[in-house]
Amino acid sequence: MAAAYVLINGDMGFEDSIIEELNSMTCIKETHRIFGTYDIITKVECPTIEELKETIIWKIRKMEKVRSTLTLTCIEGQE
Repeated sequence: MAAAYVLINGDMGFEDSIIEELNSMTCIKETHRIFGTYDIITKVECPTIEELKETIIWKIRKMEKVRSTLTLTCIEGQE
């Protein structure tokens, strides 16, 4: 299982709609609003690293109200 945490900056006022869209994705396991430099943190788990990459690049980063992301990839076997 490939996993990553993605920190997300979104357009102001659209955090709830971003979270709703994230939670509809199959590889999303957790999503939380946070304080600080980023607005949202989400945990992504996919069967393969390729599917993880596709989810982050082509689904999360391409969302209409997402301005920027920072991805923290988990090291397999270190859970």
